[in-house]
Amino acid sequence: MPHNSCRHVVVIPVFNQLHYTSLCVESLLKENVRPLEILIIDNASSDETPLWLAEHPDLKHLRNSVNLGCGCAWVQGVVLSPDAEWVVLLNNDVLAGPDAIVALLDAAEREKLLVVSPALLEGEDDYGFEDFSVGYKQKMSGMIRRGRFHGVCFAVHRSVFEKVGFPDTDRRLGGYEDTEFLFRCRRADIPVGIVGDSVFHHFGSITQKAIKEKNGLKSLGDRKYFRIRVGSTWLARKMEQFLFWFEFRKWIENERVTSGFTLHMVRRNGAWEMH
Repeated sequence: MPHNSCRHVVVIPVFNQLHYTSLCVESLLKENVRPLEILIIDNASSDETPLWLAEHPDLKHLRNSVNLGCGCAWVQGVVLSPDAEWVVLLNNDVLAGPDAIVALLDAAEREKLLVVSPALLEGEDDYGFEDFSVGYKQKMSGMIRRGRFHGVCFAVHRSVFEKVGFPDTDRRLGGYEDTEFLFRCRRADIPVGIVGDSVFHHFGSITQKAIKEKNGLKSLGDRKYFRIRVGSTWLARKMEQFLFWFEFRKWIENERVTSGFTLHMVRRNGAWEMH
């Protein structure tokens, strides 16, 4: 599919961790994402990130004077990209697989999804992601998990914001912004899913871990507050967990039998755990 200058924008919120940001951007550029399709929201980084951005004027960016949080950065990215049909919200601690963004959006349109995430390989890159991802994508293309997406990378069609609103900017949600958005999408019958046509490597919530360690926090978000916000009762959660367990096992079994892999794998001690 030929590039459309208004088809998508990739929004990357950052707070320090320049090493990972630079790796992420390099991988996107290598996989046919153009600089003008990338928008970096710098949440008041105190490392060399501002200098690095100044040295890369081809990358669009916005610097906040204070850390406004991930949800606010996502919303800024949406508002600053009014002509983009798709807004891809992306962590900075990832590496893009083969033609990752275009493949992700092509799969979404084929499967009639309005919010879509790629397959995810997490942990240390001790397996050679760049080469591994080629064969992985060949085996996983066409596979899908409907009804879920993940906050590491999810592309949202412009029409979804018009129907359910922007991601929540409430800082008390912490790391639950993506889950809160999923709740709204599912209640509005927005078709969402995870597809195997696109794959990313995720090093593992590097920024969140650094913030928690610096501030001595166990969690960035208030889980009880999040549950109240979305109206998640104890009984509803138990029923959801019960039903999801069966769906989850079915996904894993079907994917493993078909390809030997799954759409979510975690690297531990030199081996893969399939999730």
